[in-house]
Amino acid sequence: MREYVLRTIVTRYRIYLLCPEKPTWEKPYIDGYTIVDTLDAPAMVETARTSDEAFAGVLTYEETRVESAAELATALGLRTSTREAVNACRDKYVGRVALQDAGVPQAQSIAVADLTQAYAAAKQIGYPVVVKPRALSASCGVTFVADAQHLEDAYREAGRIWFDEVPRSQAPILVEEFLDGPEISVEALCRDGQVTALFIAHKELGFAPGFEEVGHVVQANDPLLHDENLLQVLQEAHTAVGLTNTVTHTEIRLTEGGPKVVEINARIGGGRIPYLGELVTGLQIGLVAADLAAGVASEIPQPTGTMTAAVRFLYPERDLKLESIEIDAAALPASIYEVLPLANPGTELWLPPVDNARSRYALLIAVSESEKGCTAALDAAAAAVTAKGIPLS
Repeated sequence: MREYVLRTIVTRYRIYLLCPEKPTWEKPYIDGYTIVDTLDAPAMVETARTSDEAFAGVLTYEETRVESAAELATALGLRTSTREAVNACRDKYVGRVALQDAGVPQAQSIAVADLTQAYAAAKQIGYPVVVKPRALSASCGVTFVADAQHLEDAYREAGRIWFDEVPRSQAPILVEEFLDGPEISVEALCRDGQVTALFIAHKELGFAPGFEEVGHVVQANDPLLHDENLLQVLQEAHTAVGLTNTVTHTEIRLTEGGPKVVEINARIGGGRIPYLGELVTGLQIGLVAADLAAGVASEIPQPTGTMTAAVRFLYPERDLKLESIEIDAAALPASIYEVLPLANPGTELWLPPVDNARSRYALLIAVSESEKGCTAALDAAAAAVTAKGIPLS
């Protein structure tokens, strides 16, 4: 999923990998590596300082490593945002407080420690609400709640899903105002505190009442890239949390009252979104991020053209122990750019909300002159790619 990032970086830089286990797919792109706990910033600092290498920058695309990467870069005197600013992106409630203090448009949010507090928060905000974990990603455990009858299930779901590497806070669940309207994400470069929007992705959501991201659409010269109100909110949000030097992935809802921030992530976006941007504009976000980390000013051309790229993730019709993925290559339209299996035989695929990203068995990417053309190609390709296996339920 992240190979395209390293593939572009090595056209200009050498990569030395700090990793918790031996590299696999990364091997063709790295000059060396050290196995170290990458959540332990002091251990990484010691590794870097005793290395024979002279490091120009520090970069991570892994959500749970952004804080330790910022601390490592700071200790080495390299360009970065502070750990405190990055933490305001990792801890969604800390970020909410910073945005609120700065008056940035966003969802009202209350952190809760138990179900009683959750009911009180939902009543205060007013239904419908969204219940989510405080510090996860990929929409894991995020649920739309229409009324009080469904709140307990959503609260239990948000507490059930957790990443082992993410510490729990005393109030680990957020109850938030539901923001109605289309959801987009903005890939941006934040250099010396000034934000430049690079790509806009329009999200396709599924598996209601969850918010599973089942696809994204990126247009080369999206009109929203020139929307002054949206760009102002984007800049104000970065300033509010204290980000200075990083690439970011900001999720925004386009409500009747204007754009409102869902969350900011201090990293390259996931879901192959930046790759879609590269396909239609030629801008390689891996190089942009590496240049920023190394203190080199990247030239960011204005996007032009009308090409559109889209990704769609494929899920089994039911919970499945995967045996094979069958691809009818002859049935794939010419607009299909890539078909990538995401699961190996023997993998158990549990549909959301039991699991999220790991329930996907393949992704499809289409490039066309229009969103309509991408949709038609993805529909045809989805029918040509089939997961076979043993039902789990």
